[in-house]
Amino acid sequence: MTLVLDGVSKVVGAQTHIHPTSLELRNGTMNVLLGPTLAGKTSLMRLMAGLDKPSTGRVLWHGEDVTGMRVQDRNVAMVYQQFINYPSMTVYDNIASPLRLMGKSASEIDAAVKATADMMKLTPMLSRKPLELSGGQQQRCALARALVKNAGLVLLDEPLANLDYKLREELRVEIPKIFEESGAIFVYATTEPEEALLLGGNTAALWQGRITQFGPTPDVYRKPVDATTARVFSDPPMNFLSISKTGNKLLFGDGQSVVAAGKLQELADGRYVAGFRPNHVEIVQHTADAMKFTALLNVTEITGSETFIHLSHHGEKWVGLIHGVHDLPLGQQIEVYLDPSHVYIFAEDGRLVVPAAYAIAA
Repeated sequence: MTLVLDGVSKVVGAQTHIHPTSLELRNGTMNVLLGPTLAGKTSLMRLMAGLDKPSTGRVLWHGEDVTGMRVQDRNVAMVYQQFINYPSMTVYDNIASPLRLMGKSASEIDAAVKATADMMKLTPMLSRKPLELSGGQQQRCALARALVKNAGLVLLDEPLANLDYKLREELRVEIPKIFEESGAIFVYATTEPEEALLLGGNTAALWQGRITQFGPTPDVYRKPVDATTARVFSDPPMNFLSISKTGNKLLFGDGQSVVAAGKLQELADGRYVAGFRPNHVEIVQHTADAMKFTALLNVTEITGSETFIHLSHHGEKWVGLIHGVHDLPLGQQIEVYLDPSHVYIFAEDGRLVVPAAYAIAA
């Protein structure tokens, strides 16, 4: 039981929306499409659903070529960022509507609607109209209408983006539970790395119409195959720094060096790019071997419990995420620190050479 994309691409005029892509999704899996706006997430979903026909390649469903099959003839359900309910119908009738179109009997419809409503915590609201519900309840109604079809493929295109923080957190917890009960292939598009980590399963990192890496979500996060994937799977994006290795030392832009330890000892002499996530930047030295950098502080953003610091370092733009509220001098040089165990090493062409030590140990 699989969905296979076999070399599919999508070209519109002179613009390539999806470069040739091959991907296999197995039954009973949660699969996250992670990437920034315009990375190709919705375009890829539309190819999976049959809403668009690929310019090249095939779509296989359980081994059958369904490339030219109409979407209404496929066992697919899709929920969009702008969730849609029928305002004149009750919640019960909204959920029942796809089953009625399928010609199910009244008893089959009633049993399926009640079971799905119970799973989505909508049972007390079945007699209400959608406009009488909260935003989160309306989205659960839209999800229930998709799930009640017992579709083998459920596509969720940023379904929580328009909800407030509390509702997003609630549904992020509920959706994996729903997925486990349904046994379908779930595909969930998001721009947020944190959401991908919370949902678990597998993640495909997308960048400019290409899947740069696909695999178990923790693996893609901890061991990105290249700098592009690392940038996608970090919010704010990963910071980078040109370095070189000579003998047993790593040399950095500030004229400082550290002893190459662990896997870094195996690096050949030469030039590389170091990468580190914003949450690993510190303004206090916590470890004896921490690397110290002097950078220009351009902007601070205080969220209430954390402070984002925007830095310039030898032409590179860095962002640090510091716990707590900090009043720092804008427009001046400050010292920041980095634990060497949090540093990834990439080749100059972007390929991962050595994962960060903490990721290897995880």
